[in-house]
Amino acid sequence: MLASILIGGIIFGYAGFALVRFLRKAKEGKCAGCDIKSSCQSSCGKEDYLS
Repeated sequence: MLASILIGGIIFGYAGFALVRFLRKAKEGKCAGCDIKSSCQSSCGKEDYLS
């Protein structure tokens, strides 16, 4: 019984952590939240200037 509660708490805790991390990265935007933004060759930000 205690092990089930502990395992459930770990699972829900990690799910909450992953959700918060995802929402923070999503709020930054597509290129600002990218892990390889310093070496990326895509045209991030250029489409903002065209419209």
